[in-house]
Amino acid sequence: MRTILVIDTKKIHCASMSWTKDAREALDAAGYRRGGARAAVVDLLSRQNCCLSAQDIHDQLRKARRPVGIASVYRALEALADLRLVKRVDAGDGIARYEPATADGEHHHHLVCRDCGKVEAFSDSRLERAIDRVAGGLGYSVEEHEVVLLGACADCS
Repeated sequence: MRTILVIDTKKIHCASMSWTKDAREALDAAGYRRGGARAAVVDLLSRQNCCLSAQDIHDQLRKARRPVGIASVYRALEALADLRLVKRVDAGDGIARYEPATADGEHHHHLVCRDCGKVEAFSDSRLERAIDRVAGGLGYSVEEHEVVLLGACADCS
C-alpha cells in the first residue's frame, strides 16, 4: 500500500507565516540584529516544504540575488538551532539539513535516495500511531522523533 502526502497549501502558508513571526520574535528577544543573513535564511526556510542543507540555502539565496556568504548561513542556522527554531535532519548521508521546527509539533519524515541524494517528505498517520504504541509499550513518553528511509528513488531504481 502506498502512502500519499496530501498537502493543504493554505495550512502550510499559515504555518510558515506563524513560524516566520515566531522566529523573528525569538531572534529579537535573544538580542540578534534584524536583517542580514539570519533574515534571509528565515525567509527562505519559511517557504520550504522539506529540509535543506546549508549549501542548498546558500545556493538558493545567491540565485535569488541575496548576497549572503556560506559562513553567514552556517552562523544563522546555528543561531536558529540554538533557539530551537529549526530542526536538524540527519538523512544518513553525512549532510546536515535544516527545516523549521513548528511550535505545534507538526512534522513529517524523509525518504532519501542514496544514488542521487534526492530528499522527499512524507507523512503517515499509521506510522505515528505505531511509534506511540511501541514507545508506550516500553514505558516511554516520546517528545519528538525522526524517521529517515534510505533507498533508491523511482528515477534511480
